[in-house]
Amino acid sequence: MMEVRFSKTAMRSLLRSDKRTLIRSKIDELANEPLSQSANVKKLQGRPEYRLRIQNWRVIFRIENGILWIDDIAPRSSAYEVTG
Repeated sequence: MMEVRFSKTAMRSLLRSDKRTLIRSKIDELANEPLSQSANVKKLQGRPEYRLRIQNWRVIFRIENGILWIDDIAPRSSAYEVTG
């Protein structure tokens, strides 16, 4: 199982989400068995991250040194906006 770490914005979004239980269980599944979610995971174009699709929510993540970094959790309509 990979260690899971959340960014501040991802944790804030998770706590405010009405689907927090479902999202957390899917993240845990991804950490335990990455291939189990392969149908819902895609590499983002032009970015080093991947996205996990959970109904109308998107989890933006990356894997570095055996750690699953959750960078953002957002509704589909705003998940891919790049800030900065």
